[in-house]
Amino acid sequence: MDRPELARVLVRARTALTPQDVGLPAGSRRRVTGLRREEVAQLAGVSVDYVVRLEQARGPQPSTQVLAALARALRLDDAARDELFHLAGSPPPLPGRVDEHVRPSVQRLLDRLSDLPTMVLSARADVLAWNAMAAALLGDWSLVPRRERNTTWQRFLGTPDPRRSRVAMSPQEQAETAAQTVSSLRATAARYPNDPGVRELVAELRRGSPAFDELWHTAGSGGWRMTRKTIEHPSIGPITLDCDALHVPDCDQTVLVYSAEPGSAAAESLALLRVLGTQSMAPVGP
Repeated sequence: MDRPELARVLVRARTALTPQDVGLPAGSRRRVTGLRREEVAQLAGVSVDYVVRLEQARGPQPSTQVLAALARALRLDDAARDELFHLAGSPPPLPGRVDEHVRPSVQRLLDRLSDLPTMVLSARADVLAWNAMAAALLGDWSLVPRRERNTTWQRFLGTPDPRRSRVAMSPQEQAETAAQTVSSLRATAARYPNDPGVRELVAELRRGSPAFDELWHTAGSGGWRMTRKTIEHPSIGPITLDCDALHVPDCDQTVLVYSAEPGSAAAESLALLRVLGTQSMAPVGP
């Protein structure tokens, strides 16, 4: 691990970005060039102290998950991401593994869809990136421990949090979507037989959830079919939205976009959520 050079690369990448580049408000009293360390920490889902120590060349060796999160937060392209991994003493992601790097072009799409809740999922259903509207609708994923930022893990092993939204479903819908969730993971496991993250996720789910283990033996294999969803929001109540899945084939990631018909009650609820999203993403101190 080359700590001094890693620190220089991190500082250079942070100062080259503006808040607008990453979908954050700039504020009126900004006294730093580029992003603040607090903002990088927020985007990557790590502590501010961790970012400070890395930039001061005194931090521990980052895990590959943290490196991937920093690369996403700093909008690094594939070459810059690989450099980051090498400097941290870790091999870049290998072919045949689930891609956890959100490329800058996909991130720009996420930023441009600022008026709609939008998320990026890996082939493993890891929540890789989200915008302020997604945080306002579903809860801020940065507050969720990294290993739990997976929609399949949340479905079968997660504990309901009254501060976060949930999808309202009938018992029949719950059974159908549970089978669909497992089918999607089975398809991922077939495409990535050598990915350790997929194997660990499946093993943990089978150990911890009898329902998942039963479906793993009986469910088929296939991708998601997106339809309308009713989201039970803890502050503004139920919102019925269209949920479309846009597949990015060469990195095998999915962009989820929630929308409503113009003039509908759901569209009015989304307008209210835009206010909540702006408040939750207020700038950190100067």
